Amino acid sequence: MYRMTILYGAPADPVAFRRYYEETHIPIARKMKGLTGWNLSWIDPAPSNDDGAASRYILVAELYAESAEAMKSIMASPEGVRANQDLENFVTGSVEFLTGDELEVTLV
Repeated sequence: MYRMTILYGAPADPVAFRRYYEETHIPIARKMKGLTGWNLSWIDPAPSNDDGAASRYILVAELYAESAEAMKSIMASPEGVRANQDLENFVTGSVEFLTGDELEVTLV
């Protein structure tokens, strides 16, 4: 399994970011064909560090594909390009893309 993790930095307006993401970006992203799954984790805005600082991130999105080649094809498709271009419409913080093989570990 291959995973793309997208880290969305804290935006200027968290409420507007979430509204746009849920109402506009998700419908665009749903059109990408070939993904085997995806997860969204909204980050708690309350300080979670000992230093009292709020998280630098608002959202972690994880996209899954069968392989690196499959992910590359998905992202290069018209739907993948459209989803990537849509970032300009709502991201006011940082956005980072991390990719790699996912290894499932079973706890004993």
